[in-house]
Amino acid sequence: MRARRAAGRPGSGRSFKLGTASRRLRVGFLIVAFVMSVFAGRLLQLQGVEAASFAHAAVKERLQEVTLRATRGDLSDVNGVPLATTVDTVAVTADPKMTRPGAVQIAETLAPILKVPAEELLPKLRKADSRFVYLARNVPADRWNRARKALDAGDLIGVFNQPDPLRSYPSGPVAANLVGFVGGEGRGLAGLEYALDDKLRGKDGLMVYEGGSGGQQIPLAPSVQQDPVPGANVSLTIDRDVQWVAQKAIAGQVKATGARSGDAVVLDVKTGQIVAMATAPTYDPNHPTSSPADDRVNRPLQEVYEPGSVAKVLTTAALIDAGYVTPETKISVPGALLRNGHQIHDYWGHGTIPLTMTGALAKSSNLGTILAAERMPKAEHASYLRRFGLGQPTGIGLAGEAKGSLAKPESWSDLQRATVAFGQGMSVNAVQMASAIGTVANGGVRVEPNLVRGRVDEEGQLRRPAPAPKRSRVISEATASSVAAMMEQVVDGEEALATKAQIPGYRVAGKTGTSQRVDAACGCYRGYTASFAGFAPADQPRYVVYVVVQDPKRGGNSGSGLAAPVFRDIMAFTLQKYGVPPTGTTTPAMPLTW
Repeated sequence: MRARRAAGRPGSGRSFKLGTASRRLRVGFLIVAFVMSVFAGRLLQLQGVEAASFAHAAVKERLQEVTLRATRGDLSDVNGVPLATTVDTVAVTADPKMTRPGAVQIAETLAPILKVPAEELLPKLRKADSRFVYLARNVPADRWNRARKALDAGDLIGVFNQPDPLRSYPSGPVAANLVGFVGGEGRGLAGLEYALDDKLRGKDGLMVYEGGSGGQQIPLAPSVQQDPVPGANVSLTIDRDVQWVAQKAIAGQVKATGARSGDAVVLDVKTGQIVAMATAPTYDPNHPTSSPADDRVNRPLQEVYEPGSVAKVLTTAALIDAGYVTPETKISVPGALLRNGHQIHDYWGHGTIPLTMTGALAKSSNLGTILAAERMPKAEHASYLRRFGLGQPTGIGLAGEAKGSLAKPESWSDLQRATVAFGQGMSVNAVQMASAIGTVANGGVRVEPNLVRGRVDEEGQLRRPAPAPKRSRVISEATASSVAAMMEQVVDGEEALATKAQIPGYRVAGKTGTSQRVDAACGCYRGYTASFAGFAPADQPRYVVYVVVQDPKRGGNSGSGLAAPVFRDIMAFTLQKYGVPPTGTTTPAMPLTW
């Protein structure tokens, strides 16, 4: 009894019997067999059932997609000089999954070459859940080559490059407000860059290839490439030389007079083509955000104002064309007129004076123009103004154009009819007025103003001309000739107001303008608009130049004093540039009084 208890477990009343060796072997074999069967099944699944999907996933992991940016088309002037072009640069990119381990070293290597602070590069190189980031855009090729060599020397992987064309404006501010600029993604944001974006942008391509551990393309591995389609090259009607002179002239006058802004438009009389469209202040489209937003506005099309006495040309033309007056019509002009309780005066004080219609225009008499205009029904007057292009888009097609205002004639009070006659109580943009004066210069036919000649090939040859501009007769050729002769009295007549517009050897037709400016802040008149419109040679017109100086603070406020000298400088250069000879005739003498 003791012996049995000693063989058993202490405190136990029975013995414990261990299993045999053969039993342990059988149990172990079964466990191993089960595990092996699981492995075999999974191996069969991987190699047989899911082999293709895993192989596809492995290849997909190595696939690299690169967008091949299309080259944006050029914008060039009428002579083929580029105003906006594209320079080949690259974007430096990275795969954060690959660069994360060596992010610090990569950042320190690239920072001085790319001129990007290392602290800006580090977060991008370590970015989670991303396989693509931009490290730098528009990097010159030589700089990228230096970066690549430095990375290779340090055995650093995961940094790549791809084409990233840079939009460049070789002439800087010249025509900047007209040409516009593009954004970071290469899309036009302003001006013609925006208006013609669908033609200039082209279509991006795509390249898909299999990359190795460093991201480089595996030689002979399959790849797919869809080539980009370059954008169209577009030729404009702008002449860069005339544009430069116009910008310099108007900018100088804005600075000299402390004006808020100024505009100058040069128009080809026969074709309606805009030769120059200048404004000041302006900006550099290579660095658009460095200038205030107001300086990036294309004022000649986007800013409206009351034109003042330049509009008397249109009123006079309408009256003569409709047969209500002739250049010799006698008008007894009092010292003031009362309309709807408001007294209207001329810019100079006088009693009753005898003026002809020519005298009313040449002396810029508000009162004489009103008395003549009141012979014409309001609806007929408004109809002529609209046919001259007022109160409606110019047809140029640029986004943001302001069409100005011309109220329906049935709503005109006697006061508004009076003010419209001499250029207040309505609003215009500078291109509208240039086109309207161009209608008189073109024998009474209005040609819709235009900016685009058409598409050109790589050699600059015009391959797809723009549609011909619309043409419409507004006044008769005889009327236009009479009004042109009347306008010559403003510049070179017996009592010429605008002698500063004279160009030696040439007959010049012109008209001054001084109008009150509407101030949106107070809803009242505050400040002035000084302007001058003219064409030359007066008897065989080739070009119109229209100049506007907004809210001058020094040197007075008259169009004859402030705008006429700018007109002279621009017109003289344009005539010389295009070799327009004087006609050799003299300005006719026309009676201003009776």
